[in-house]
Amino acid sequence: MAGLRSEAVVEEEILIVVQVNGKLRDRMTLPASFGEEEVKAWALKSEKIQKLVEGKGIKRVILVPKKLVNIVC
Repeated sequence: MAGLRSEAVVEEEILIVVQVNGKLRDRMTLPASFGEEEVKAWALKSEKIQKLVEGKGIKRVILVPKKLVNIVC
C-alpha cells in the first residue's frame, strides 16, 4: 500500500534556478501550477535580479520549463 501512495504524490512546488547571462544568481520555489509567463514574471520581480539588470536592457528571457529562467542583458 505504501508504494501506491508515494506514486500518487504530485509535486506542488518546484525549484526554479534564475540566471543572468548564464550565471546562477537566484533560486526560487514556486507552485508547480504556474505557467511560463508567471514564472518569468516572478524571476524578474526578484530583488537580486532587479539589482543585477538595473540600467541594462533585457534582450531576452529564456525559460526551460520547470527548471530555469535565463535573463540575457
